[in-house]
Amino acid sequence: MSSTPYVIDQAHARELLARIDVPQVLRQLFRDLACGNAVQPAQQLVEFPQGAGDFINYLGVLAKDGVYGMKTSPYIVREQGALVTAWTLLMSMKTGQPLLLCDAGELTTARTAATTAVAVDALAPLNAQRLAIIGSGKLAQAHLPYVKALRDWQSISVYSPSLLEDSETQAALKANAADLTIAETREAAIAEADVIMLCTSSAGPVIDPAALSKPALITSISTNAPRAHEVPPQSLNDMQVFCDYRLTTPGSAGEMLIAAEQHGWSQDSIVGDLADLLSDKVPRPDYQRHVFFRSIGLGLEDIALANAVYHLHH
Repeated sequence: MSSTPYVIDQAHARELLARIDVPQVLRQLFRDLACGNAVQPAQQLVEFPQGAGDFINYLGVLAKDGVYGMKTSPYIVREQGALVTAWTLLMSMKTGQPLLLCDAGELTTARTAATTAVAVDALAPLNAQRLAIIGSGKLAQAHLPYVKALRDWQSISVYSPSLLEDSETQAALKANAADLTIAETREAAIAEADVIMLCTSSAGPVIDPAALSKPALITSISTNAPRAHEVPPQSLNDMQVFCDYRLTTPGSAGEMLIAAEQHGWSQDSIVGDLADLLSDKVPRPDYQRHVFFRSIGLGLEDIALANAVYHLHH
């Protein structure tokens, strides 16, 4: 048996991912996690000396599929701006041999967006009609195809500071949802929204839930800047909080770390995670107050997608 892993570059990964039902792969993963067929350790942050950057390792085991793996993502500080890459290694639990080495850029984008979609499907009111997206970069754009059919949206509104001047990105967004509205202000985008997806690379808050006119589902992915957060940390005390995986997310999510240190918030108040929601261990929220869903990205999500990509070839 060859010990040389199958190597997939970014363009090939994009092509293969288009053939996979990514949200369905993730739903199965969270069900496996709920019943003990998968293992998700905490992500591992390693800093380079002299402030030259860092790398994060995202690990995971899919026992039922007989694979484990790791995504490793460096954040390299450079004069012309930080460089971030990521690669996922998939290993066989049967032979101990590497199976796949895949540029994880596309995997990361797809799993991040699809994880939010799985959460929106599990958490949003069934009669939700108004969707707002804050952010217009690659990740924000990737969210749209996965969520547009989840509810009978009467309006989809997108805002980012640069978007009004960016006709190319507007066209890309409208290619995914023709009736989408480009909002002129953040306030206009989130007015009366039932679901607000924060899809930015901001290191600090982009909305204040306290200013919203009615309870909404707010999803947040954030970025890999240290302690990055898209809502004010103190706002966690006033929301029903869910996350992708309750054993690891509070140790990495910026607003959770700050809320615990400075605002008396406790991770014990997390209502549930995706494993709980998809195995029906916790009910849908009642929307007496805002619902907040935070994902940090799990190694298992990368491993599950790498495994799905691998099986397209074998």
